[in-house]
Amino acid sequence: MITLSNFLLIGAGLFCIGIYIILSKRNAIQILIGIELIINSAILNLVAFGKYDKVNNAGQAFALFGIVLAAAAVAVALAIILNVYRQYKTIDPSKVEKLKG
Repeated sequence: MITLSNFLLIGAGLFCIGIYIILSKRNAIQILIGIELIINSAILNLVAFGKYDKVNNAGQAFALFGIVLAAAAVAVALAIILNVYRQYKTIDPSKVEKLKG
């Protein structure tokens, strides 16, 4: 039987991997992947808590809401990355010095 602590341990591992990717990479796409790993770890924890909640399915409802927000965040982030690439010809966030205003 898989216990709640197993789910939480995997979620913590995904969160730590996401933080490591964000802090170590210099590519906007890889940073976006790290953010998605962090969001997925939160969704995993919501589903795990929802599985062990015998009263209602609040965890699954919040997880669906999180999935929709993650998809919207990816769409917006990719649009921003494409526009930055068009302007600066790089996706390295440290090389983007100033944005047009």
